Amino acid sequence: MNARPVHRFYRDRHRHGPWRIFRVQVEQTDLWVRAETDLTCKTHDLVLTYRRQILDYSRTCPAFLTALTPLPDDPLAPDIVRRMLHAAQRAQVGPMAAVAGAIAQAVAEGLGPWTRSVIVENGGDCYAVADEDLVVAVYPGENSPFRDRLALKLCAQDLPAAVCTSSGTLGHSLSFGRADAATILSKDAALADACATAFGNRIRSREDLEPALAWVQSVPGVLGALAVFQDRLAAWGRVELTEP
Repeated sequence: MNARPVHRFYRDRHRHGPWRIFRVQVEQTDLWVRAETDLTCKTHDLVLTYRRQILDYSRTCPAFLTALTPLPDDPLAPDIVRRMLHAAQRAQVGPMAAVAGAIAQAVAEGLGPWTRSVIVENGGDCYAVADEDLVVAVYPGENSPFRDRLALKLCAQDLPAAVCTSSGTLGHSLSFGRADAATILSKDAALADACATAFGNRIRSREDLEPALAWVQSVPGVLGALAVFQDRLAAWGRVELTEP
């Protein structure tokens, strides 16, 4: 059964410029892509490939889809599965917490031969390859005092990079925290996605912001973090705040 289409309003705010914008949806995977040319067919094929690898692996290891804690590495698993396993181990979450970021990066890298610049956004998790500065908005919710005021600037020299966000108050993803936004910056999108989940899980009150940031700093590969809880904002690392 196909997933019901979701209107992701934030996609409408992108300034197109000279780029081609297209969307590819396969079941729960819903990608927004910016590239030099329309690569819809190639993107669709890549999504099918990576989803098949993940689903085939889950048939041999059913816990892969449901575990809320890390699973052991498997040297025989497909690369995308191993990326998810490694990310989950660092973040101390289940491997599916890394799936959106892992697919976004794998698709972006797979499109590399056909476009020198590409942005792949997968349900709020973004992987970008570009030779220009980029601004990635962070949406903490309709009633947040930071609504429409918060974004990260990614400098060209720091790309490629991933920006992934988890929320305990928005969307349908599983979170054990109450953060309006828990955002991670990394070169590894699977790691950024898994750590965003773990980061958000740690934030249930204002008092949790500081220890949650301390935890983020201990994870190798995380370059920066941003958290919003009600009227409080906390940030660490290579995070340059700007307006959308």
